Amino acid sequence: RPRIESHVGLPDPALSARAPRSDTGPAGAPESTGFPDAVYVTAANIFQGIRLEKSPEHVLIKYGDEPLRSLPESEDESVQRSSYELAFSALKFQDILETILIDSYIFPSTTIPDHLSSLIIVMLYDFQDRKFQARLLSDNEEPIAEVQEVESLLNSFKTKLAAALARCRIKHDALSIYHILPETIRNQELRASTLPLYAWINTCKISPEEVYYSLKKKGYHKVKSVLHIDDKVFAVDQHCHDDKSRSLAVHSVRALLNMDDDILMVNTGSWYTVAHMSVLTNNNTSKIFVCGVKSQAKDPDLKNLFTKMGCKNIEILHETFLNIESKDHRLQKVKVILLLPRCSGLGVSNPVEFILNEHEDTGLLKDFSQGGTSEDKLHILAQQQYEQLTHAMKFTKAQAVVYCTCSVYPEENEAVVKKALEFQDLGNKVQPYSCPVCFFHQQCMSIFLFSILANTCFLCC
Repeated sequence: RPRIESHVGLPDPALSARAPRSDTGPAGAPESTGFPDAVYVTAANIFQGIRLEKSPEHVLIKYGDEPLRSLPESEDESVQRSSYELAFSALKFQDILETILIDSYIFPSTTIPDHLSSLIIVMLYDFQDRKFQARLLSDNEEPIAEVQEVESLLNSFKTKLAAALARCRIKHDALSIYHILPETIRNQELRASTLPLYAWINTCKISPEEVYYSLKKKGYHKVKSVLHIDDKVFAVDQHCHDDKSRSLAVHSVRALLNMDDDILMVNTGSWYTVAHMSVLTNNNTSKIFVCGVKSQAKDPDLKNLFTKMGCKNIEILHETFLNIESKDHRLQKVKVILLLPRCSGLGVSNPVEFILNEHEDTGLLKDFSQGGTSEDKLHILAQQQYEQLTHAMKFTKAQAVVYCTCSVYPEENEAVVKKALEFQDLGNKVQPYSCPVCFFHQQCMSIFLFSILANTCFLCC
């Protein structure tokens, strides 16, 4: 998706836009014409890493342990997004797709090696999504042998696959395989399909009025609310509605700052969140420290990105947060710590966008396909969050910590904060500022936000 690099009433306004929805399905996506070979290979390797493992007595198809030959990582965002979305779709329908392959006698009658099974699954999902129509091929695309082999196989079984799919739908009394999905997953897909595109305007580079004018030239018209769904519309939000899980966090930090206070950002995820924080403090003398960038090889790319966006007050720290001491001489003017810990992420509406933007683990797709996070994983995440939050509280010169997750689980939200507050030595802490976007809760300010028009987030100051 395009990213508009601001909220009326605030120094950086935020926009939400909605284009007309297609009638082709719950996600509002146009009918598929197929993908380039490279997308299938990348999607197959993603699927291989996140597919559902079954006990030996329930295994229908063997997948092997070898990934397909790796391809150079594409810098084309649309290719990456298509690969993740295809892998995620195949994962949600893994059981159904395996059943169709067995029922159509592709397995175990073929001699295709096990390591191609993941490729067969993702290509079968796309094949049935195209209603078993031929793929539109590009003249300048370099074919990949494995993809051509699997495509030939699926085409030769086209009639049997269609019949197996029809029997599956009849068995479940479903209009399509989408209606076979559990209700929790269908509701999540519905939320994702109705979510507007939220964006903030980089006022270091362009004025809000120029953006409004550009959108109008492209056929969008301004409305008071993006609940209008029948036309190309955009709205200027009054209450900090970018991706709330990140925009609310950076606006909360800004509300806690004096002109010369520094900020420490932990586990930032998207570099655009760092840039957003920089734009919000553009008129201050504040410096933004970002920790946890382990690879110094990324420095030139990040510096180029920040320079391009007009961000001049960002300093990258290569140490992990837990290895930085509270007495570090660089951080003595830090008054607010923004902590965005790794979390289950089940509050986001579109996990693929979240993975791409926040550089998150693809394991999130498996959790979404199952409708939840395992207790073991939740316990590990909560422990990591607790360790980071209590470490932040050791920075005695900091006057506030802003803690934000995209989790719907109390174990990662209220429980972590409560446990950390019990650890806190109040005698050594400076009294926190008040946070105007939150309501009072115990010894901190916290808010849990749920909206069908935005990602869910938990925010505590």
